[in-house]
Amino acid sequence: MRDYLLTLCVTAAVTYLLTGPVRKFAIATGAMPEIRARDVHHEPTPRLGGIAMFFGLCAGLLVADHLQNLNGVFELSNEPRALLSGAALIWLVGVLDDKFEIDALIKLGAQMIAAGVMVMQGLTILWIPVPGVGMVSLTDWQGTLLTVALVVITINAVNFVDGLDGLAAGMVCIAAAAFFLYTYRIWYGYGIEAAAPATLFSAILIGMCVGFLPHNMHPGRIFMGDSGSMLIGLVLAAGAISVTGQVDLDALKIFEGSSREATHAALPVFIPLLLPLTIIAIPFADLVLAVVRRTWNGKSPFAADRGHLHHRLLEIGHSHSRSVLIMYFWSALIAFGVVAYSVHSASMWILLIVVMLSAVGLVLLLLPRFTPRVPLWAQPFVPPRYRRRARVPEGQEAQEGQEPGEAGEPGAAVAAGEVATGAPRAPHGEHTHVPAGVNGATALSAHSRFPDRRKAGSRP
Repeated sequence: MRDYLLTLCVTAAVTYLLTGPVRKFAIATGAMPEIRARDVHHEPTPRLGGIAMFFGLCAGLLVADHLQNLNGVFELSNEPRALLSGAALIWLVGVLDDKFEIDALIKLGAQMIAAGVMVMQGLTILWIPVPGVGMVSLTDWQGTLLTVALVVITINAVNFVDGLDGLAAGMVCIAAAAFFLYTYRIWYGYGIEAAAPATLFSAILIGMCVGFLPHNMHPGRIFMGDSGSMLIGLVLAAGAISVTGQVDLDALKIFEGSSREATHAALPVFIPLLLPLTIIAIPFADLVLAVVRRTWNGKSPFAADRGHLHHRLLEIGHSHSRSVLIMYFWSALIAFGVVAYSVHSASMWILLIVVMLSAVGLVLLLLPRFTPRVPLWAQPFVPPRYRRRARVPEGQEAQEGQEPGEAGEPGAAVAAGEVATGAPRAPHGEHTHVPAGVNGATALSAHSRFPDRRKAGSRP
């Protein structure tokens, strides 16, 4: 565990330190695409964050190769080299796309070629577990087809969810953390050395995401772009392929007893295939809803719009950061719930906890629909957005240093729909202009639910 943590920290440090220079490089080379109609940011932001993440990957593999307890992964297996080869190819295509906007079919072909490169070097699915049957060996073309499909689906799922600052990196980090716990349990708990590469890949992936997130959280100073989203999707898929297709799960001695017992016991072995799907779960639901919504309105299913899940979270009143945290919550609930079930599949407590946390998630999701009425004595103990503010008469400005709520009648609440900035309410049908980026709620309209808290003279 100590060596894995050291590898993780080195990967995170290299990624974090290189992201700043990479941002300057992206600005200098003009890798700042124009804002599209469906984007939620308001200023051109540099991409190419995947450059720092790729060098973090290289640093993590290099450090692991020189650690005594992890050196055997490179001596006994060719999987780390296969991962590096496929990652280099997909990363190069992503860098070109961030700069020159490559056609989608070309990127799809590059993803398939990167998966084929890994297959040629031994990182492929050799067999799959089947409940009630055991391990079923796959032919070469079957294993290749399944490997390529898993890589392409995972890469595009991560790319699809990259819609808000810090969303893709955080969700992949959560899935990688859950995957690390599962693979480490197989490697250390059962003594199966073939699970060591997948454990290493998960630790490095966590480091890549942790190192990049401080630069990408809202307001993001740099985006990972396709060079980053496709890269971390490939690493996540490589870990799942390694532990699923390379580890002989008969060594776990779970396929014993009757067919019914074997089917129940074999369920946890599908976790390596299910964990990457935790990234796909939310985007897939978003995709299905988008197709239904567009066809119902008589539009093409491929027509871009602003009706995705993260757009809807912003629309109902969540800030940018809170929308990301809500999606983090659901990703963690799915990923760690699946891992917990794999450890204690017969426990009903796990199911009850997941149900209770799901109810909590629904309450958090609907919070903007409620308007809490905080008593005066409790106002100093709640966030400013929940405090009552008084109206300021037209033409009268609050004196310098006056706290919100002191002007006008004490304890008077802001009228419904009025922007609580101390300014008079705008005429009907007009919105008070608020600079872009305030609280993240200006993504869908020209007004914000919350005041502009910038100090006078600050940059917009």
